[in-house]
Amino acid sequence: MNVSVEKEPSSPSAAKKPPLVMGYEVVIGFETHAQLSTQSKIFSRAATAFGAEPNTQACAVDLALPGTLPVMNRGAVERAIQLGLAIGAHIAPRSIFARKNYFYPDLPKGYQISQFEIPVVQGGDVEFFLGDEKKSVRLVRAHLEEDAGKSLHEDFVGQTGIDLNRAGTPLLEIVTEPDMRSSAEAVAYAKELHKIVTWIGICDGNMQEGSFRCDANVSVRKPGEALGTRREIKNLNSFKFMQQAIDYEVRWQIEQIEDGHAIQQATVLFNPDTGETRAMRTKEDAADYRYFPDPDLPPLVIADEWVQRVRSEMTELPRVMAARFVADYGLSEYDATALTQSREIAAYFEAAVKACGQAKLAGNWIMGEVSRRLNAGELGIKQSPVSSGQLANIVTRISDGTISNNAGKQVFDAIWNGQGDDVDALIESLGLKQMNDSGELEKIVDTVLAANPKNVEEYKAGNSKALNALVGQIMKGSKGKANPQQVNDLLKAKLG
Repeated sequence: MNVSVEKEPSSPSAAKKPPLVMGYEVVIGFETHAQLSTQSKIFSRAATAFGAEPNTQACAVDLALPGTLPVMNRGAVERAIQLGLAIGAHIAPRSIFARKNYFYPDLPKGYQISQFEIPVVQGGDVEFFLGDEKKSVRLVRAHLEEDAGKSLHEDFVGQTGIDLNRAGTPLLEIVTEPDMRSSAEAVAYAKELHKIVTWIGICDGNMQEGSFRCDANVSVRKPGEALGTRREIKNLNSFKFMQQAIDYEVRWQIEQIEDGHAIQQATVLFNPDTGETRAMRTKEDAADYRYFPDPDLPPLVIADEWVQRVRSEMTELPRVMAARFVADYGLSEYDATALTQSREIAAYFEAAVKACGQAKLAGNWIMGEVSRRLNAGELGIKQSPVSSGQLANIVTRISDGTISNNAGKQVFDAIWNGQGDDVDALIESLGLKQMNDSGELEKIVDTVLAANPKNVEEYKAGNSKALNALVGQIMKGSKGKANPQQVNDLLKAKLG
Protein backbone atom coordinates (compact mmCIF):
# COMPACT_ATOMS: atom_id res chain seq x y z
CA MET A 1 0.00 0.00 0.00
CA ASN A 2 1.56 3.26 -1.12
CA VAL A 3 0.15 6.10 0.93
CA SER A 4 3.32 7.72 2.28
CA VAL A 5 3.23 11.47 1.71
CA GLU A 6 6.65 12.91 0.93
CA LYS A 7 6.89 16.23 2.70
CA GLU A 8 9.69 18.35 4.03
CA PRO A 9 11.16 16.82 7.19
CA SER A 10 10.90 18.78 10.40
CA SER A 11 12.40 16.37 12.93
CA PRO A 12 15.60 17.49 14.70
CA SER A 13 17.69 14.73 13.13
CA ALA A 14 16.44 15.48 9.63
CA ALA A 15 17.08 19.19 10.08
CA LYS A 16 20.83 18.64 10.32
CA LYS A 17 22.88 19.22 7.19
CA PRO A 18 22.59 15.95 5.25
CA PRO A 19 25.48 14.23 3.48
CA LEU A 20 25.69 14.74 -0.29
CA VAL A 21 26.37 12.16 -2.98
CA MET A 22 27.99 13.77 -6.05
CA GLY A 23 26.27 17.05 -5.12
CA TYR A 24 22.87 15.44 -4.59
CA GLU A 25 20.86 14.88 -1.44
CA VAL A 26 19.44 11.38 -0.96
CA VAL A 27 15.88 11.08 0.35
CA ILE A 28 14.59 7.72 1.62
CA GLY A 29 11.29 6.59 3.09
CA PHE A 30 10.36 3.06 4.14
CA GLU A 31 7.31 0.82 3.99
CA THR A 32 7.79 -2.34 6.04
CA HIS A 33 5.48 -5.35 6.10
CA ALA A 34 5.72 -7.17 9.43
CA GLN A 35 3.90 -10.51 9.48
CA LEU A 36 2.05 -10.71 12.78
CA SER A 37 2.70 -13.68 15.04
CA THR A 38 -0.87 -14.99 15.15
CA GLN A 39 -1.56 -18.68 14.62
CA SER A 40 -4.44 -17.98 12.24
CA LYS A 41 -5.02 -15.52 9.42
CA ILE A 42 -6.39 -12.02 9.78
CA PHE A 43 -9.91 -12.76 8.52
CA SER A 44 -10.14 -16.57 8.70
CA ARG A 45 -9.15 -19.49 10.91
CA ALA A 46 -6.66 -20.92 8.41
CA ALA A 47 -3.15 -21.55 9.74
CA THR A 48 -0.18 -19.26 9.08
CA ALA A 49 2.65 -21.78 9.62
CA PHE A 50 5.56 -21.43 7.20
CA GLY A 51 6.63 -24.20 4.85
CA ALA A 52 3.37 -26.10 4.34
CA GLU A 53 2.62 -27.80 1.01
CA PRO A 54 1.19 -25.31 -1.52
CA ASN A 55 -2.49 -24.49 -1.11
CA THR A 56 -2.96 -26.60 2.03
CA GLN A 57 -3.52 -23.58 4.30
CA ALA A 58 -6.07 -21.68 2.23
CA CYS A 59 -9.69 -21.95 3.33
CA ALA A 60 -12.92 -20.82 1.66
CA VAL A 61 -12.54 -17.27 3.03
CA ASP A 62 -8.98 -16.99 1.69
CA LEU A 63 -10.10 -18.30 -1.70
CA ALA A 64 -12.95 -15.74 -1.79
CA LEU A 65 -15.57 -18.36 -2.50
CA PRO A 66 -19.13 -17.00 -2.89
CA GLY A 67 -20.97 -16.47 0.39
CA THR A 68 -17.88 -16.25 2.61
CA LEU A 69 -17.38 -13.31 4.96
CA PRO A 70 -14.23 -12.05 6.72
CA VAL A 71 -14.06 -12.03 10.54
CA MET A 72 -11.45 -9.86 12.26
CA ASN A 73 -8.66 -11.62 14.20
CA ARG A 74 -8.54 -10.03 17.68
CA GLY A 75 -4.91 -11.11 18.15
CA ALA A 76 -3.84 -9.12 15.08
CA VAL A 77 -5.48 -5.99 16.50
CA GLU A 78 -3.73 -6.46 19.85
CA ARG A 79 -0.37 -6.72 18.11
CA ALA A 80 -1.05 -3.48 16.25
CA ILE A 81 -1.86 -1.82 19.59
CA GLN A 82 1.43 -3.14 21.01
CA LEU A 83 3.43 -1.57 18.19
CA GLY A 84 1.62 1.73 18.61
CA LEU A 85 2.47 1.79 22.31
CA ALA A 86 6.10 0.82 21.61
CA ILE A 87 6.67 3.71 19.20
CA GLY A 88 4.69 6.36 21.06
CA ALA A 89 1.95 6.55 18.45
CA HIS A 90 -1.75 7.39 18.63
CA ILE A 91 -4.05 4.37 18.69
CA ALA A 92 -7.15 5.27 16.69
CA PRO A 93 -10.30 4.58 18.74
CA ARG A 94 -12.09 3.95 15.45
CA SER A 95 -10.48 2.83 12.21
CA ILE A 96 -11.80 1.63 8.86
CA PHE A 97 -10.98 -1.30 6.58
CA ALA A 98 -10.95 -0.63 2.86
CA ARG A 99 -10.74 -2.60 -0.35
CA LYS A 100 -7.62 -1.94 -2.40
CA ASN A 101 -8.56 -2.99 -5.92
CA TYR A 102 -6.06 -4.47 -8.34
CA PHE A 103 -5.74 -7.60 -10.43
CA TYR A 104 -2.97 -10.11 -9.94
CA PRO A 105 -3.13 -13.91 -10.29
CA ASP A 106 -2.28 -14.56 -6.63
CA LEU A 107 -5.02 -12.22 -5.32
CA PRO A 108 -8.17 -14.37 -5.40
CA LYS A 109 -10.70 -11.66 -4.52
CA GLY A 110 -9.39 -9.12 -7.01
CA TYR A 111 -8.86 -6.75 -4.09
CA GLN A 112 -6.84 -6.64 -0.88
CA ILE A 113 -8.44 -5.77 2.44
CA SER A 114 -6.32 -3.00 3.95
CA GLN A 115 -6.72 0.37 5.68
CA PHE A 116 -6.50 3.68 3.89
CA GLU A 117 -8.00 6.87 5.27
CA ILE A 118 -8.09 5.92 8.97
CA PRO A 119 -5.31 3.49 10.01
CA VAL A 120 -5.21 1.87 13.44
CA VAL A 121 -1.79 3.34 14.39
CA GLN A 122 -1.00 6.98 13.61
CA GLY A 123 2.30 8.83 14.04
CA GLY A 124 5.08 7.77 16.39
CA ASP A 125 8.82 7.62 15.84
CA VAL A 126 11.77 5.24 15.88
CA GLU A 127 15.02 6.35 17.54
CA PHE A 128 18.39 4.73 16.92
CA PHE A 129 22.11 5.44 16.72
CA LEU A 130 24.06 5.83 13.49
CA GLY A 131 27.61 5.52 14.78
CA ASP A 132 27.51 7.68 17.90
CA GLU A 133 24.92 10.10 16.45
CA LYS A 134 21.35 9.73 17.66
CA LYS A 135 18.74 9.71 14.89
CA SER A 136 14.96 9.76 14.81
CA VAL A 137 12.64 8.74 11.98
CA ARG A 138 9.01 9.82 12.10
CA LEU A 139 6.31 7.33 11.24
CA VAL A 140 3.23 8.28 9.26
CA ARG A 141 1.15 5.24 10.16
CA ALA A 142 0.92 1.51 10.68
CA HIS A 143 -2.12 -0.23 9.31
CA LEU A 144 -3.50 -3.76 9.29
CA GLU A 145 -3.95 -5.64 6.04
CA GLU A 146 -3.98 -9.11 4.55
CA ASP A 147 -1.17 -10.58 2.47
CA ALA A 148 -1.64 -11.87 -1.05
CA GLY A 149 -0.68 -15.34 -2.27
CA LYS A 150 2.55 -16.16 -4.05
CA SER A 151 3.31 -16.67 -7.74
CA LEU A 152 5.89 -19.37 -8.41
CA HIS A 153 7.81 -19.09 -11.67
CA GLU A 154 11.06 -20.96 -11.19
CA ASP A 155 9.61 -24.49 -11.02
CA PHE A 156 7.32 -24.16 -14.00
CA VAL A 157 8.77 -23.97 -17.52
CA GLY A 158 6.70 -21.45 -19.45
CA GLN A 159 4.02 -21.45 -16.72
CA THR A 160 3.33 -19.87 -13.34
CA GLY A 161 2.13 -21.74 -10.27
CA ILE A 162 -0.02 -20.10 -7.62
CA ASP A 163 0.32 -20.87 -3.89
CA LEU A 164 -2.42 -19.28 -1.79
CA ASN A 165 -1.07 -20.34 1.61
CA ARG A 166 -0.03 -16.74 2.35
CA ALA A 167 -3.35 -15.26 1.18
CA GLY A 168 -4.94 -13.65 4.22
CA THR A 169 -1.81 -13.76 6.40
CA PRO A 170 -1.99 -10.80 8.83
CA LEU A 171 0.39 -7.94 8.10
CA LEU A 172 1.14 -4.64 9.76
CA GLU A 173 2.46 -2.17 7.20
CA ILE A 174 4.65 0.47 8.86
CA VAL A 175 5.18 3.65 6.82
CA THR A 176 7.77 6.35 7.52
CA GLU A 177 8.21 9.94 6.51
CA PRO A 178 11.08 10.44 4.02
CA ASP A 179 13.48 11.30 6.86
CA MET A 180 16.50 9.14 5.96
CA ARG A 181 19.44 10.58 4.05
CA SER A 182 21.74 7.61 3.34
CA SER A 183 21.65 3.86 2.89
CA ALA A 184 23.48 3.46 6.21
CA GLU A 185 20.80 5.46 8.00
CA ALA A 186 18.06 3.43 6.27
CA VAL A 187 19.64 0.14 7.36
CA ALA A 188 20.07 1.42 10.92
CA TYR A 189 16.37 2.35 10.99
CA ALA A 190 15.32 -1.04 9.60
CA LYS A 191 17.43 -2.86 12.19
CA GLU A 192 15.90 -0.81 15.01
CA LEU A 193 12.36 -1.47 13.76
CA HIS A 194 13.22 -5.17 13.44
CA LYS A 195 14.45 -5.09 17.06
CA ILE A 196 11.22 -3.48 18.26
CA VAL A 197 8.79 -5.89 16.57
CA THR A 198 10.75 -8.97 17.67
CA TRP A 199 11.33 -7.59 21.20
CA ILE A 200 7.61 -7.13 21.86
CA GLY A 201 6.85 -10.44 20.16
CA ILE A 202 4.45 -9.29 17.44
CA CYS A 203 6.63 -10.64 14.60
CA ASP A 204 9.32 -13.32 14.44
CA GLY A 205 11.41 -11.08 12.16
CA ASN A 206 12.50 -13.93 9.87
CA MET A 207 13.51 -12.04 6.74
CA GLN A 208 14.34 -15.18 4.71
CA GLU A 209 10.80 -16.49 5.22
CA GLY A 210 9.24 -13.13 4.36
CA SER A 211 8.07 -12.25 7.88
CA PHE A 212 9.81 -8.86 7.75
CA ARG A 213 9.92 -7.28 4.28
CA CYS A 214 11.05 -3.75 3.51
CA ASP A 215 10.29 -1.50 0.55
CA ALA A 216 12.55 1.54 0.16
CA ASN A 217 11.27 4.67 -1.60
CA VAL A 218 14.38 6.38 -2.98
CA SER A 219 14.78 9.75 -4.66
CA VAL A 220 17.53 12.33 -5.12
CA ARG A 221 17.55 16.10 -5.42
CA LYS A 222 19.87 19.05 -5.43
CA PRO A 223 20.02 20.69 -1.97
CA GLY A 224 17.17 23.14 -1.51
CA GLU A 225 15.11 21.79 -4.41
CA ALA A 226 11.71 20.09 -4.21
CA LEU A 227 11.65 16.34 -3.55
CA GLY A 228 12.57 14.28 -6.58
CA THR A 229 10.57 11.49 -8.21
CA ARG A 230 10.81 8.34 -6.11
CA ARG A 231 11.29 4.76 -7.17
CA GLU A 232 10.24 1.97 -4.83
CA ILE A 233 12.63 -0.95 -4.31
CA LYS A 234 10.39 -3.89 -3.36
CA ASN A 235 10.83 -6.80 -0.97
CA LEU A 236 14.30 -6.22 0.46
CA ASN A 237 14.79 -9.26 2.69
CA SER A 238 18.29 -8.72 4.11
CA PHE A 239 20.07 -5.73 5.59
CA LYS A 240 23.08 -6.35 3.36
CA PHE A 241 21.02 -6.33 0.16
CA MET A 242 19.08 -3.33 1.46
CA GLN A 243 22.21 -1.19 1.57
CA GLN A 244 23.50 -2.47 -1.77
CA ALA A 245 20.15 -1.85 -3.48
CA ILE A 246 19.77 1.71 -2.19
CA ASP A 247 23.37 2.62 -3.06
CA TYR A 248 22.95 1.31 -6.61
CA GLU A 249 19.59 3.04 -7.06
CA VAL A 250 21.02 6.36 -5.85
CA ARG A 251 23.93 6.15 -8.31
CA TRP A 252 21.59 5.15 -11.15
CA GLN A 253 19.20 8.05 -10.52
CA ILE A 254 22.02 10.59 -10.35
CA GLU A 255 23.52 9.28 -13.61
CA GLN A 256 20.13 9.49 -15.32
CA ILE A 257 19.61 13.09 -14.19
CA GLU A 258 23.15 14.08 -15.14
CA ASP A 259 22.56 12.59 -18.60
CA GLY A 260 19.45 14.73 -19.01
CA HIS A 261 16.84 12.03 -18.40
CA ALA A 262 13.81 12.45 -16.15
CA ILE A 263 13.19 9.86 -13.44
CA GLN A 264 9.94 7.97 -13.95
CA GLN A 265 8.01 6.77 -10.89
CA ALA A 266 8.35 2.99 -10.84
CA THR A 267 8.49 -0.16 -8.76
CA VAL A 268 11.88 -1.86 -9.05
CA LEU A 269 13.46 -5.11 -7.89
CA PHE A 270 17.01 -5.68 -6.68
CA ASN A 271 19.07 -8.52 -8.16
CA PRO A 272 21.69 -9.56 -5.58
CA ASP A 273 23.62 -11.52 -8.22
CA THR A 274 24.26 -8.44 -10.37
CA GLY A 275 23.99 -5.84 -7.60
CA GLU A 276 21.56 -3.84 -9.76
CA THR A 277 17.96 -2.69 -9.60
CA ARG A 278 15.60 -3.11 -12.55
CA ALA A 279 12.16 -1.68 -13.22
CA MET A 280 9.31 -4.15 -12.71
CA ARG A 281 6.32 -1.91 -13.47
CA THR A 282 5.25 1.70 -13.42
CA LYS A 283 4.32 2.92 -9.97
CA GLU A 284 0.65 3.27 -9.09
CA ASP A 285 -0.79 6.09 -7.03
CA ALA A 286 -3.46 5.65 -4.37
CA ALA A 287 -6.21 6.75 -6.80
CA ASP A 288 -5.35 3.83 -9.11
CA TYR A 289 -6.45 1.36 -6.45
CA ARG A 290 -10.00 2.82 -6.13
CA TYR A 291 -10.13 2.45 -2.36
CA PHE A 292 -13.55 2.27 -0.73
CA PRO A 293 -14.72 1.03 2.71
CA ASP A 294 -15.17 -2.72 2.84
CA PRO A 295 -18.92 -3.35 3.22
CA ASP A 296 -18.32 -6.74 4.88
CA LEU A 297 -16.32 -5.33 7.81
CA PRO A 298 -17.64 -2.89 10.41
CA PRO A 299 -15.37 -0.11 11.74
CA LEU A 300 -12.70 -1.35 14.14
CA VAL A 301 -13.45 0.16 17.56
CA ILE A 302 -10.70 0.06 20.21
CA ALA A 303 -11.78 1.13 23.67
CA ASP A 304 -9.28 2.88 25.93
CA GLU A 305 -9.69 0.05 28.45
CA TRP A 306 -8.38 -2.37 25.83
CA VAL A 307 -5.34 -0.19 25.14
CA GLN A 308 -4.58 0.14 28.86
CA ARG A 309 -4.85 -3.62 29.39
CA VAL A 310 -2.41 -4.26 26.53
CA ARG A 311 -0.08 -1.62 27.97
CA SER A 312 -0.14 -3.27 31.41
CA GLU A 313 0.71 -6.68 29.92
CA MET A 314 3.59 -5.51 27.72
CA THR A 315 7.20 -6.30 28.53
CA GLU A 316 9.62 -3.46 29.32
CA LEU A 317 10.31 -1.70 26.03
CA PRO A 318 13.88 -1.41 24.70
CA ARG A 319 14.02 2.38 24.90
CA VAL A 320 12.63 2.27 28.47
CA MET A 321 15.15 -0.40 29.44
CA ALA A 322 17.97 1.62 27.87
CA ALA A 323 16.94 4.66 29.92
CA ARG A 324 16.95 2.47 33.05
CA PHE A 325 20.46 1.23 32.23
CA VAL A 326 21.62 4.85 32.02
CA ALA A 327 19.98 5.75 35.33
CA ASP A 328 20.78 2.59 37.29
CA TYR A 329 24.17 1.60 35.92
CA GLY A 330 25.65 4.93 34.86
CA LEU A 331 26.06 3.83 31.23
CA SER A 332 26.18 6.23 28.33
CA GLU A 333 23.06 6.40 26.18
CA TYR A 334 25.00 4.83 23.31
CA ASP A 335 26.17 1.87 25.42
CA ALA A 336 22.70 1.38 26.91
CA THR A 337 21.20 1.26 23.42
CA ALA A 338 23.81 -1.24 22.24
CA LEU A 339 23.12 -3.49 25.24
CA THR A 340 19.39 -3.52 24.50
CA GLN A 341 19.70 -4.69 20.91
CA SER A 342 17.75 -7.77 21.93
CA ARG A 343 16.03 -9.03 25.06
CA GLU A 344 18.54 -11.88 25.23
CA ILE A 345 21.58 -9.56 25.20
CA ALA A 346 19.97 -7.31 27.81
CA ALA A 347 19.24 -10.30 30.05
CA TYR A 348 22.83 -11.57 29.65
CA PHE A 349 24.16 -8.14 30.62
CA GLU A 350 21.92 -7.78 33.67
CA ALA A 351 22.77 -11.28 34.88
CA ALA A 352 26.49 -10.51 34.57
CA VAL A 353 26.14 -7.18 36.38
CA LYS A 354 24.13 -8.77 39.18
CA ALA A 355 26.97 -11.26 39.70
CA CYS A 356 29.95 -8.87 39.48
CA GLY A 357 28.62 -5.37 40.17
CA GLN A 358 30.78 -3.88 37.42
CA ALA A 359 28.28 -2.54 34.85
CA LYS A 360 30.65 -0.51 32.68
CA LEU A 361 33.34 -3.20 32.48
CA ALA A 362 30.80 -5.97 31.87
CA GLY A 363 29.12 -3.85 29.19
CA ASN A 364 32.45 -3.20 27.46
CA TRP A 365 33.19 -6.92 27.38
CA ILE A 366 29.77 -7.76 25.94
CA MET A 367 29.96 -5.03 23.29
CA GLY A 368 33.57 -5.97 22.54
CA GLU A 369 34.93 -9.48 22.94
CA VAL A 370 31.59 -11.29 23.33
CA SER A 371 30.01 -9.60 20.29
CA ARG A 372 33.14 -10.09 18.21
CA ARG A 373 33.22 -13.82 18.87
CA LEU A 374 29.48 -14.24 18.37
CA ASN A 375 29.57 -12.39 15.05
CA ALA A 376 32.56 -14.41 13.84
CA GLY A 377 30.75 -17.65 14.63
CA GLU A 378 27.34 -16.35 13.47
CA LEU A 379 25.93 -17.23 16.88
CA GLY A 380 23.24 -15.73 19.08
CA ILE A 381 23.93 -14.73 22.67
CA LYS A 382 22.06 -17.83 23.89
CA GLN A 383 24.66 -19.94 22.06
CA SER A 384 27.63 -18.26 23.73
CA PRO A 385 30.05 -20.84 25.21
CA VAL A 386 30.86 -18.26 27.89
CA SER A 387 27.91 -17.85 30.27
CA SER A 388 26.98 -14.57 31.92
CA GLY A 389 28.23 -16.00 35.24
CA GLN A 390 31.63 -16.92 33.77
CA LEU A 391 31.96 -13.47 32.20
CA ALA A 392 31.09 -11.94 35.58
CA ASN A 393 33.89 -13.95 37.21
CA ILE A 394 36.39 -12.77 34.59
CA VAL A 395 35.30 -9.16 35.10
CA THR A 396 35.58 -9.55 38.89
CA ARG A 397 39.15 -10.88 38.65
CA ILE A 398 40.11 -7.98 36.38
CA SER A 399 38.54 -5.35 38.63
CA ASP A 400 40.12 -6.73 41.82
CA GLY A 401 43.55 -6.77 40.19
CA THR A 402 44.01 -10.55 40.12
CA ILE A 403 44.53 -10.54 36.34
CA SER A 404 45.03 -7.97 33.63
CA ASN A 405 42.55 -7.28 30.85
CA ASN A 406 44.74 -9.20 28.39
CA ALA A 407 44.89 -12.15 30.77
CA GLY A 408 41.10 -11.94 31.00
CA LYS A 409 40.93 -12.43 27.23
CA GLN A 410 43.08 -15.53 27.54
CA VAL A 411 40.71 -16.97 30.15
CA PHE A 412 37.73 -16.02 27.95
CA ASP A 413 39.31 -17.76 24.94
CA ALA A 414 40.03 -20.87 26.98
CA ILE A 415 36.40 -21.18 28.09
CA TRP A 416 35.13 -20.37 24.58
CA ASN A 417 37.32 -23.11 23.10
CA GLY A 418 36.26 -25.69 25.67
CA GLN A 419 39.56 -25.82 27.60
CA GLY A 420 37.87 -25.35 30.96
CA ASP A 421 34.93 -23.74 32.68
CA ASP A 422 36.25 -22.55 36.05
CA VAL A 423 37.71 -19.04 35.82
CA ASP A 424 39.93 -19.23 38.94
CA ALA A 425 41.25 -22.67 38.01
CA LEU A 426 42.17 -21.43 34.53
CA ILE A 427 43.94 -18.39 35.98
CA GLU A 428 46.07 -20.72 38.10
CA SER A 429 46.75 -23.31 35.38
CA LEU A 430 47.67 -20.67 32.80
CA GLY A 431 49.83 -18.71 35.27
CA LEU A 432 47.96 -15.47 34.67
CA LYS A 433 47.90 -13.94 38.15
CA GLN A 434 49.24 -10.42 38.25
CA MET A 435 52.25 -9.58 40.37
CA ASN A 436 50.88 -7.72 43.37
CA ASP A 437 53.99 -7.99 45.56
CA SER A 438 55.03 -4.32 45.72
CA GLY A 439 58.53 -5.19 46.92
CA GLU A 440 59.24 -7.56 44.02
CA LEU A 441 57.72 -5.11 41.54
CA GLU A 442 59.83 -2.23 42.91
CA LYS A 443 62.99 -4.24 42.29
CA ILE A 444 62.03 -4.72 38.64
CA VAL A 445 61.23 -1.01 38.29
CA ASP A 446 64.57 0.02 39.77
CA THR A 447 66.40 -2.38 37.45
CA VAL A 448 64.61 -0.99 34.37
CA LEU A 449 65.24 2.63 35.37
CA ALA A 450 68.94 1.92 35.89
CA ALA A 451 69.18 0.20 32.50
CA ASN A 452 67.33 2.94 30.57
CA PRO A 453 68.78 6.33 31.61
CA LYS A 454 67.97 7.86 28.20
CA ASN A 455 64.24 7.16 28.58
CA VAL A 456 64.37 8.56 32.12
CA GLU A 457 65.96 11.82 30.95
CA GLU A 458 63.51 12.14 28.02
CA TYR A 459 60.54 11.72 30.35
CA LYS A 460 61.92 14.30 32.79
CA ALA A 461 62.46 16.64 29.83
CA GLY A 462 58.73 16.46 29.02
CA ASN A 463 58.47 13.55 26.58
CA SER A 464 55.53 11.60 28.01
CA LYS A 465 55.96 8.82 25.41
CA ALA A 466 59.20 7.81 27.10
CA LEU A 467 57.11 6.54 30.03
CA ASN A 468 55.41 4.01 27.73
CA ALA A 469 58.79 2.58 26.77
CA LEU A 470 59.68 2.14 30.43
CA VAL A 471 56.30 0.50 31.17
CA GLY A 472 56.91 -1.91 28.30
CA GLN A 473 60.31 -2.90 29.70
CA ILE A 474 58.83 -3.46 33.17
CA MET A 475 56.00 -5.61 31.81
CA LYS A 476 58.59 -7.63 29.91
CA GLY A 477 60.68 -8.03 33.05
CA SER A 478 57.65 -9.25 35.00
CA LYS A 479 56.67 -11.63 32.15
CA GLY A 480 53.44 -9.70 31.72
CA LYS A 481 52.31 -10.29 35.28
CA ALA A 482 52.78 -6.78 36.67
CA ASN A 483 49.67 -4.71 37.27
CA PRO A 484 49.88 -1.93 34.63
CA GLN A 485 48.20 0.66 36.87
CA GLN A 486 50.54 -0.20 39.73
CA VAL A 487 53.52 0.05 37.36
CA ASN A 488 52.43 3.52 36.18
CA ASP A 489 51.86 4.76 39.70
CA LEU A 490 55.23 3.45 40.90
CA LEU A 491 57.11 4.85 37.91
CA LYS A 492 55.60 8.31 38.28
CA ALA A 493 56.38 8.34 41.98
CA LYS A 494 60.03 7.44 41.36
CA LEU A 495 60.41 9.87 38.44
CA GLY A 496 58.75 12.74 40.22
